Amino acid sequence: MLRGSVPRYATVLFDLDGTLLDSIGLIVESFHHTTERHGLPRQTDAHWLAGIGTPLAAAFAPFAAGPAERDALIATYRSYNLARHDARVRAYPGVVAAVRAVAARGAALAVVTSKNRATARRGLELVGLGDTFEIVVGGDDVTRPKPHREPVDRALELLGRAADGSVLVGDSVHDVACAHAAGVASAAVTWGPFSPAQLLPSRPHHLLHAPEELVALVAG
Repeated sequence: MLRGSVPRYATVLFDLDGTLLDSIGLIVESFHHTTERHGLPRQTDAHWLAGIGTPLAAAFAPFAAGPAERDALIATYRSYNLARHDARVRAYPGVVAAVRAVAARGAALAVVTSKNRATARRGLELVGLGDTFEIVVGGDDVTRPKPHREPVDRALELLGRAADGSVLVGDSVHDVACAHAAGVASAAVTWGPFSPAQLLPSRPHHLLHAPEELVALVAG
């Protein structure tokens, strides 16, 4: 920890897509490809954006007659997405430096995402944050993903930290709802796909407009 600094939040949990990774364009494109490939009605970008932060199973459930068809949709999505992942995914400008600065101040860090853990790790490695996060809780690590509290509870358990003094940083209302349910503070970011007007009704404790504000959030 830097001399003289006392973390406002000793534990910082991060969402992945739309928060650390600029991957939203590829995600929406992957949804459109999947519905087209399976002969399903095309949905608007806004439809798919509204579900970002929740698992693929939840996104595709309304379009599937049963588990087998849902799983086929997920497989098509993942095949398309992963084939383009490394060429299309980037960290948001300033995010890598900000996350490393937060870590340098002694905060315990983890990623809490609805993406499966292996793909989340791939994204973190791609942008140079693979060694910054010891703990990654993916959608395949829990039975009740965001907005349920279980992913945050799991991350805190693995870190050996309490809800008090912890904050979840995310880009969607689902992240804020998860934080509220788990009894941790919430910080909604506006550099992802959602505007302050879309985020504020979910009542985040903090609204962050630039990655640099993460450091002030921790330093207090």
